[in-house]
Amino acid sequence: MSYALSAAKLQTYHRCPRAYYFRYERRLDGSSFYGSAALGTSLHQALAQIYQDWHYQDPVPRLDWIEYCWNQQIGDLTPNQIAEGRAILRRYYYSFIANQSSMRKPLAVEGRIQGSLQVENLEFVLSGRYDRLDYYEDGLELIDYKSAKEIEAIEPEEVDLQIGLYYLALEQRYQRSLKQLSLLYLRTGEKVVYEATPDHRCQVERVISDLAIELRRDQRWMPYPGGQCQRCAYARYCPALQTNPEPLPEAARPEPGLQLVLSLN
Repeated sequence: MSYALSAAKLQTYHRCPRAYYFRYERRLDGSSFYGSAALGTSLHQALAQIYQDWHYQDPVPRLDWIEYCWNQQIGDLTPNQIAEGRAILRRYYYSFIANQSSMRKPLAVEGRIQGSLQVENLEFVLSGRYDRLDYYEDGLELIDYKSAKEIEAIEPEEVDLQIGLYYLALEQRYQRSLKQLSLLYLRTGEKVVYEATPDHRCQVERVISDLAIELRRDQRWMPYPGGQCQRCAYARYCPALQTNPEPLPEAARPEPGLQLVLSLN
């Protein structure tokens, strides 16, 4: 049996083992951390269709192909969202498609990647999703579309963990190294590129090794107080923040011993 790990899990553990314990070991609802907008979902689906369904007999599609794909994805949107999404995709078209000599056919779109790592006699299954994967002679580019209104402030170490996980998994799946992780901000037309190196793989291996020891031996799940505590969904249960923390709700999963399987999400 194996433990399934995603980049989100690794980042949560790195940020605070106690939050990891609440969310993944005791299965407390942490929905205040997460959410997805209908507009963002429709944009992702339209972009997947743009690249996946294009015939590539012509080097660059016309704008009406982008309009056609967008119109397939607007069923649950308001008129304002439809207009906003259309404007976003037009900006994307002129920023990333129309000015190219040809539109590159991706290796895959809207995909999942999976690898594995053996640590402390535990097998970890490394899983993740990507919006687009492009092939180059010197490596792979993993592309993540962002529909946020502004460029997000992302902790460098959290980006490093995401890169490292994908580096490991893609190397095993395609026998090709990850060249770069690119974040495409759809509302601004900006592209933020993070170069990938074997050091990222080594960093992920170290963090997974720490997690394996926690699971196998210690199980203390020490809290790491910091700025993230202000938006933590589990603050009321945390002994680092509360003199008398609330007891966990009855719906929480019973205190686990050494587990054989850990869910992905």
